[in-house]
Amino acid sequence: MACSPASEQNEAAEVLKQPVNPPIDQMSSADTKTSAAQQCNLVLGFDAWEPYQYVDVGGRVAGLDIELISGVVKNIGCELRYKQGAWVDLLADLEKGDVDILLGASKTEARQQFAFFSDPYRVEEFSLYIRKNDKAQAEHESLGEFVANGGTIGIVADYLYGAEVSNLLDDPDTSGLFENAIMGEINVARLLDEDIAGFLEDSFVGASLLRRKALSELIVAQGIIIQTGNVYVMFSREGFSQQQLESFNEELQSTKESSGYQDLLTEYAY
Repeated sequence: MACSPASEQNEAAEVLKQPVNPPIDQMSSADTKTSAAQQCNLVLGFDAWEPYQYVDVGGRVAGLDIELISGVVKNIGCELRYKQGAWVDLLADLEKGDVDILLGASKTEARQQFAFFSDPYRVEEFSLYIRKNDKAQAEHESLGEFVANGGTIGIVADYLYGAEVSNLLDDPDTSGLFENAIMGEINVARLLDEDIAGFLEDSFVGASLLRRKALSELIVAQGIIIQTGNVYVMFSREGFSQQQLESFNEELQSTKESSGYQDLLTEYAY
């Protein structure tokens, strides 16, 4: 593939658009009228990961996280531009202040040195997926029971699945029942080929994957769910204030208490 000029590459990386007009804007009961003094412009960095953050066929930045957080940001009187890039690069940009917001973040002490963290805006969870016609595997009520009965599970290398999976991976009696893959799509193929009995995938990513590939008649969520922790918004300390963070959290709480919040989660879950 021929290389693009540097200027064109930069333009491609900087997906700086007007924010989408998500239905989340109608969720909050808070007064969204703000004075000129409250106006601000923020750069939101995103690493494409459907259905949370991606560019749709019309060139719009879209996704569950984008719809949710862009509405909250708008309601505190700020406008968004978007910058697409790799997560590690965006994290460095946030530390320098070149990017103001990152979504889908885990809170660590190291990151708190250069970033504010919002209150949690959703919980990260993984679902176990099996073949739709596999009645035997559908009966199990826990991962421990699933593997105790010989069920092999596909996972993605370097993903963190929580304490239960870590314990099973550390146990020599069950570690061999987990198969690593470099990406989730490989586990889908392995399941259809009956090389594994199930696979773990982020619940929203799994639902999106089955929908996009029209596999809902072949693969289903088994019902076992693992919650691995809270998900936060990161704000650069270089371009976002403690006062703005407090306003954001107030608006976020109002949004989470609205019916529209659950409607949005349901929309992306199926």
